[in-house]
Amino acid sequence: MKQSILKILRENDQAISGELLSSRLGTSRVSIWKQIQSLKKAGYEIEATTKGYLLTQSPDIPFPWECATREKWVHYYDSLPSTMDVAREKARQGAPEMSVVVAGSQSCGRGRLKRVWHSHEGGLFFTTILRPDVTPQDSGRIVLYAATTWAKVLKSKFGIDAGVKWPNDILVNEKKIAGLLAEMEADFDLVTYLNIGIGINVNNDPLAYESGATSIKHELGRSVSIKNLFLAYLDAFEAHYQQASSIATIDDWRKMTVTLGRQVKVVTSHLVISGFAEDVDNHGGLIIRQPDGSLQTAVYGDCFHNDSN
Repeated sequence: MKQSILKILRENDQAISGELLSSRLGTSRVSIWKQIQSLKKAGYEIEATTKGYLLTQSPDIPFPWECATREKWVHYYDSLPSTMDVAREKARQGAPEMSVVVAGSQSCGRGRLKRVWHSHEGGLFFTTILRPDVTPQDSGRIVLYAATTWAKVLKSKFGIDAGVKWPNDILVNEKKIAGLLAEMEADFDLVTYLNIGIGINVNNDPLAYESGATSIKHELGRSVSIKNLFLAYLDAFEAHYQQASSIATIDDWRKMTVTLGRQVKVVTSHLVISGFAEDVDNHGGLIIRQPDGSLQTAVYGDCFHNDSN
């Protein structure tokens, strides 16, 4: 009902009476009053005048009722230890595909190889639950698809020249603006769920924690709407999701990458691979030509661009 009330209030620049709201929505005035109080508690500024209710300001928060047809699938929390942890539980409990867990901040945000992702207010942090009909080996393409989608959104919406760094970071002028983390469970040779967690620096200041980082606000010199960015990404991601696991995703990633054709070092929990980033294979593994001329494929790990240091 919150979505319907907000829609009516936003369509009018004059106060709307509780009687008119209850009539249009087919509910009692008491119910309308309770919903208004709930919205005010959530941060909406709604004036109660003698003529009715007037919406004067809305918080920049991706509440479920702000997400139109996605309302049932978006789960918002002011703060969480990690959206990945909550999404894992929801996925195991049968949450439908395209369910999203989003938080205003995270106290234990994670990056790859158990690194910390600083997740302070002003950033956008969420995990999408996917149930693709693919093998675990092919799931890597979907993660690459998510990364290239982010880079495209930043370019089309803000004119930010973003590129993808293997395996799943988004860079702007060699500085990290976003990172992705994937978690999967499979039943034999078929994926049960694939969760993709995303942290993007929007209006927060990551430089206090990581010198090689940037944010949308820093790049543009102004704040942007977190809610609108969140919805823009979901729209773009869903638009071509059915083709996300195809070979075409690999070709698309190649066009957006800032890793290929450079000297790199890939560090895993037990191995370091250094050499020239020659290509990616059909599953997203990074093909590295080592100094002795041999080829080795990295399938995961932290990638460092040696020629940018």
